[in-house]
Amino acid sequence: MDFDPADVRPSVFYQQMIHCIVPRPIAWVSTISEDGVTNVAPFSYFTGVGSRPPTLLFCPANNRKGEPKDTLRNIQQTGDFVVNIVSFALAKQMNASAADVPSEESEFDACNLTQKSSLKVKAPRVGEAPVQFECTTRQILNIGDGPGGANIVIGNVVHVHIDDAVVGAKELVDPDQLDAVGRMGGLSYCRTRERFDLNRPGS
Repeated sequence: MDFDPADVRPSVFYQQMIHCIVPRPIAWVSTISEDGVTNVAPFSYFTGVGSRPPTLLFCPANNRKGEPKDTLRNIQQTGDFVVNIVSFALAKQMNASAADVPSEESEFDACNLTQKSSLKVKAPRVGEAPVQFECTTRQILNIGDGPGGANIVIGNVVHVHIDDAVVGAKELVDPDQLDAVGRMGGLSYCRTRERFDLNRPGS
C-alpha cells in the first residue's frame, strides 16, 4: 500500500501513524493554570531530545475547536510543566485522565491522584508516578492550525524525582521495577517487561 498523506483525511493518516510508530512512551503531563487549577493529561507523541542540555518534548494537538487544550494553554501561561512516567499500576488512572474534563476542574481530583509540590517549577507532580521530570519551557512550536493541529513543546529538565523502589544496579532505573507502559495503535497498550539485548558493532 502506498499513498500521499495529502490524499487522505488527517484522521485517517493519524490512525496509520499510531499503528506504525509503536510502542510510544507516554508523557503524563501535569500543569497548573494562572488561576491555580491543576491538570494532568497523557500524550504519546513524546520523547527525549538530548542530555546536553537535558531536554524532552511532547506534542499536544489542538482540541476540536482548533484551540489549545488545557495542558498547552497552562504551559503558555506559566512556562513550566512536569512529565510523569506511567507504570502499569497507573494505566487505568492515566487513561481516565484523558477524559474531557471542564477547565475549572482538576483531573487530580477526578482520577484520585496525589498532587505533590515540585521543587523548581509551579506545576505539581503526580505523587504515584515512579519518575517525574520537572521542566521549564524551552520552546513551543505551532506546526498546524485548526482542529487536531500539531504543536511541539520542548522542555528543559531542571529536576528529576525517581522512586527508590525502581532504582536497581549502578543506581539506574530497573526496567522491570519501573514496569512502564507504551501506547500501540487504537486502544492497545503494551508493557516494557519483554526485552532483548544486542551488542553494538565494534563493542
